Amino acid sequence: MLTWQNRSADDLDLLTTIFWSAGVSRHALAERLDYSKSKANAMVASLLDEGLLDEVGLQDSSGGRRAETLQLSTSLGVLIGVDLGATGMQLAVLKPDLTVLARHAEAVDVRQGPGVVLARMRILMRELLDRCALTAQQVIAIGIGVPGPVDFERGQLVNPPLMPDWGGFSIRDYLREDYAAPVFVDNDVNLMALGELWRLQRGLQNFLVIKIGTGIGCGIVVHGEVYRGANGSAGDVGHICVDRSGPLCHCGNRGCVEAMAGAQAISRMAAEAAGDGRSPLLAERLAAQGVLTAEDVAQASRSGDVAANAIIQRAGNLVGEMLASVVNFFNPSNVFIAGRIAAMGPLFLASVRQSVYQRSLALSTRQLEIQYTPLADDAGLVGAGVLAMQESLKASGVAR
Repeated sequence: MLTWQNRSADDLDLLTTIFWSAGVSRHALAERLDYSKSKANAMVASLLDEGLLDEVGLQDSSGGRRAETLQLSTSLGVLIGVDLGATGMQLAVLKPDLTVLARHAEAVDVRQGPGVVLARMRILMRELLDRCALTAQQVIAIGIGVPGPVDFERGQLVNPPLMPDWGGFSIRDYLREDYAAPVFVDNDVNLMALGELWRLQRGLQNFLVIKIGTGIGCGIVVHGEVYRGANGSAGDVGHICVDRSGPLCHCGNRGCVEAMAGAQAISRMAAEAAGDGRSPLLAERLAAQGVLTAEDVAQASRSGDVAANAIIQRAGNLVGEMLASVVNFFNPSNVFIAGRIAAMGPLFLASVRQSVYQRSLALSTRQLEIQYTPLADDAGLVGAGVLAMQESLKASGVAR
């Protein structure tokens, strides 16, 4: 397997720029790096000869000779991306340009602890590599997203409220038995933010990604970089209080938005509506399934169920109330909403928007756009691939 270890800083700058550009010509590369055309051409030629870059086709003509598109070479190896949530896990083997070669998703309960969950993860990694006829030695780097605060430098979870027994456990050390490749661990919503940043080719510099599932978290992008805070806990917005007399949250406080508008809260409100006769449709589903989920509420809403609509509007308003404070503080250009609750549809999004615009300062919302993430369920996986590639390049000496 080829490597970029011990490369010059200019080489690593060029490789990083090509990665973030998702395919670029020599001319555009020279402009972005502020290199002369002769320097850029010489460096590209050298890296092509060494097999670190591939020419992957001609770009559309802009009036002259059509330029070749450059990408990181597939001969470098592959990345493994893992998006671990509280109730599910997605894994993928990706090329250096983040093209997915193989993927798998399944339900998981992180409360089972790291031993059970990571053993299953390791098996799935091996199966995906086998499916691609690849070996562990061909893995460049591994990126993993987890649903809790992470000490990024150590790659360890720190007192994660949704993940008992995971605090201080070294995922890196666990996987080192199978892989010589570096392992990078981050909060799952930070990876979603990285995924959006890559999709946009850093075209937006200041935005938020809000993940709403079992928990509620926020990925923060400042000046084109993910902001993690002093200790890795930036963006833990799920524990912002929206009602001091609200239900008890697992963090020990009352009225956290996570306890009032997360997936479990929506399930609880649905069960109440089914039990007190407000929703015969949800009552029917509860009797058939024994439990109600946020997805059941979304489906009932699409069927015109009044109680389901009210639940979705309440959850959206509470998320918007929390988000209004964050918008006033941070003044982002965009907010992207992701996670299981994104499947709620337009009513939830409209309720979030209404609450934000009503409660935020006019200047903060003048050009603010709030939407579901275009990457949908792939945001975390894409971000895991970005994390793996970006951090392995940084570890070789580049800082971007």
